[in-house]
Amino acid sequence: MTSLPASSVAPAALPKANDPCWCGSGRKYKRCHKKSEGRVLPGEVTPMRSVPPQINRPPYADTGEFVPYDEPRIKSPETIAKMRASGALAAEVLAKAGELVAPGVTTESIDLQIHEWFIERNAYPSTINYHGYPKASCTSVNEVICHGIPDSRPLQDGDICNIDVTGYHQGVHGDTNATFFVGDVDPESQQLVRVTEEATWKGIEAVKPGRPLSDIGRAIEDHVKPYRYGVVRAFVGHGIGEQFHTDIQVLHYYDSRASTIMRPGMTFTIEPMITLGTVNYKLWNDDWTAVTADGKRTAQFEHTVLVTDDGVDVLTGGPGAASPTAPWNR
Repeated sequence: MTSLPASSVAPAALPKANDPCWCGSGRKYKRCHKKSEGRVLPGEVTPMRSVPPQINRPPYADTGEFVPYDEPRIKSPETIAKMRASGALAAEVLAKAGELVAPGVTTESIDLQIHEWFIERNAYPSTINYHGYPKASCTSVNEVICHGIPDSRPLQDGDICNIDVTGYHQGVHGDTNATFFVGDVDPESQQLVRVTEEATWKGIEAVKPGRPLSDIGRAIEDHVKPYRYGVVRAFVGHGIGEQFHTDIQVLHYYDSRASTIMRPGMTFTIEPMITLGTVNYKLWNDDWTAVTADGKRTAQFEHTVLVTDDGVDVLTGGPGAASPTAPWNR
């Protein structure tokens, strides 16, 4: 990404449209940062941190190249037991990270703690060097849909911040995320976050053996439709296990072609991204950070789930998780 120096922050009094931009680019303000006013701007990204060699790591850790292989969709009891442990670990780290969210805190500092917490638990932060990604988490603020890279930008009062963590432990991955309030958040954003969490659990409740994956997207879409929110289509849930991503794709909107039948022993993520406006996105120059094309806010929650004989088990939920159970069951 093309980073702004940490000192390049907007002044209290912004220039007029035809004045030189405050960032020092030499361009007029209206041609430079005015079009981004009120939006999240990239900060400095520090180099990728190392993971101690004694930590068991996924195959891509050293090369950055993920080479998929044919992993069984139905997990063995031994693999499921490991995924429970990995999921619980990821849930613990996410909850701890959420406690750090506050005005003035940088996402870089939050990521540093996440990195250390995973290592303390003898786990590899799965995102590090996955296709070259440089950090232990994704931090997506306001209009950032997903894959925001932690950087030097301080969180601001009124922001909403999604933190997405995945840990590789005992040879399997556990993946979860949640959206947190930063200080005093406006009612419109509060409602967006609440409805997104509800929609995630509606999708989870739709998980039943013998039913198609499309039931999940239908449940999510039906829940957000009365609010006239958008459901992002470009990014989807995924199978997970020994590999960070397997060939199962979980759409968060209804499509009859999502006809894969859910079977006991399947594990995958449900992680809807819900927007106040358009579902179209733009990609920052870092080739990771996806933002809404209209600059309006978006929220997301995610759990790793297991299809059981009679329904679903949430491997990253339960007491202490950032989103422990369906909001209406608390």
